[in-house]
Amino acid sequence: MKKLVFSVWISIAFLLSTSAYSAGHKTIALIQINQQAQFFTDMNKGAEAQANKNGYKMVIYNANNDPTAQNNAIETYIQQGVDGLIVVAIDTNGIMAAVIQAANAGIPVVAIDAILPDGPHISQVGVNNYGAGVLIANSFLDYVDNKMGGKAKIGIVGALNSTIQNVRQKGFTDTLTKNSKVEVVGVVDGRNVSEKAMSAAENLFTANPSMNAVYTTGEPALVGAIAATEAQGLENDIKIFGWDLTSHSINGIEQGYVISVVQQSPYNMGTYAVNVLKDSFNGKSVPRVIDVPITLVTKSNVSKFK
Repeated sequence: MKKLVFSVWISIAFLLSTSAYSAGHKTIALIQINQQAQFFTDMNKGAEAQANKNGYKMVIYNANNDPTAQNNAIETYIQQGVDGLIVVAIDTNGIMAAVIQAANAGIPVVAIDAILPDGPHISQVGVNNYGAGVLIANSFLDYVDNKMGGKAKIGIVGALNSTIQNVRQKGFTDTLTKNSKVEVVGVVDGRNVSEKAMSAAENLFTANPSMNAVYTTGEPALVGAIAATEAQGLENDIKIFGWDLTSHSINGIEQGYVISVVQQSPYNMGTYAVNVLKDSFNGKSVPRVIDVPITLVTKSNVSKFK
């Protein structure tokens, strides 16, 4: 109990430390999932750079993968009277009560990356996750036809607690139905944490020794699957397709066992989200959905991302 109380006071102290906002300047709060994934830190950098350019104060709350902490942070920022909120939701349904509370307080909310249900948020910034899942699935099917003799057994390392990663998974698996010679041997849950994804991938590989491909739905899953592949010495046996480049996946592409990766632009997501709030502050209408383009990274173009 003492540890819990101490943790709560630390969180409150952190949030209250942001309350000394500069008079006459707009303040935007970004409610982030975590600060471990490069994807999220790049998003933070884009948002911070654009906020500085516009003369806004940017504060970022790290929820450390805790959806309750996100809700509490939004409620606290409402009490502090921030001018705008950017939300990268963990629990897309559970966060809606806090989003509605912010809107009722006259604070515009932009959803970024994670897709919120219909609600009062002014805009949704992110990629077409289903469409990108279809794109990489077709890339995989082409590879199966050209490099794997038309047959494949593939496992999936997902994040079943992530709405958008489930959408990416569905876009991929729906497309695989085009080819009856491709079998999905199993789906495991990496919980959007690279260490858990590695353990889940190792279990998937052990349970399915004949599988020869894996699809991962996010950066932690991709990092975990690469680590599991290397730990079990399967670089020559398993081909990896997934989402969100890191140095690990770039190295895997160069070595030839990571074949194709959907690369988003989290920096631009952060930039666009701040600009949506800027337009809202200035009384301009804003698009309900902003679709941020993606790139499919393979050995042929990976050098551009190094």
